[in-house]
Amino acid sequence: MKLKSKAFLVFLATSSMAFAQTAPVTPTDTPAPETTIAFNAGVVSQYRYRGLAQTKGQPALQGGVDYTNANGAYLGAWASTIKWIQDASQSDITYRGSVELDLYGGYKFESNGIAYDLGYLRYEYLGNNLANTTTKTQYANANTDEVYGAGTFGNYTLKYSQTLGNLFGTVNSKSSKYIDLTANFDLGNGYVLSPHAGHQRVANQTPSMSYSDLSLTLTKDLGDGLSISASAITNNGRSNIGGTSGVNVFSSNKSSYNTAQDALVIGAKYSF
Repeated sequence: MKLKSKAFLVFLATSSMAFAQTAPVTPTDTPAPETTIAFNAGVVSQYRYRGLAQTKGQPALQGGVDYTNANGAYLGAWASTIKWIQDASQSDITYRGSVELDLYGGYKFESNGIAYDLGYLRYEYLGNNLANTTTKTQYANANTDEVYGAGTFGNYTLKYSQTLGNLFGTVNSKSSKYIDLTANFDLGNGYVLSPHAGHQRVANQTPSMSYSDLSLTLTKDLGDGLSISASAITNNGRSNIGGTSGVNVFSSNKSSYNTAQDALVIGAKYSF
């Protein structure tokens, strides 16, 4: 499932990507803006996005690149291995798609002590054939487009995302929305604690398709670009998301793996 992310660390292990948030500072301690290119590579014990499993509880390799212009504009790409598309295969068709590629761009600026982030995100599931079902109506193409806006005040970031089309292969789900609140608390000695709460509303579907997720992430900066993290993740969809509903691809898998079960995710990341 962001959605260099040293301030938005809760998504280090739980999201397909994360956007760096800038805490408001006074003009006297604001460094001159720079144009930068940064790279990152990492591994997680499993990939979770918005609380739901993307790799059936198995490890994932991840990495990305970010370009930031001095004027506040940015572009980036981030990729992760996944399993949820293949795991939705049925007796009459085998689904393909083992890599998620996120392409994003936006603009960051500050006004009245609030740091804003406005942008666009494309989730590209390379080579996926999810729409090729026998009925042509069970799934839509997995590729998803979202626009988002976020505001950071002090330690807190509130973000709103909305799809421009269908949400992750769910038919007739245009304008689905995700809203989340994340806080980042510097504990000293390189430790950051990041509680997170989010709610995914799947448009034009039964209420059981929508759910809320919670996570708590502790990250340790080891220096020289290396960091490690541990995330405890839960959600309120365990009773209706984990089965084979045949509607939401994240929750419909051949092995009946419960994508919404509680999880502890361990991750390591190197930024350079």
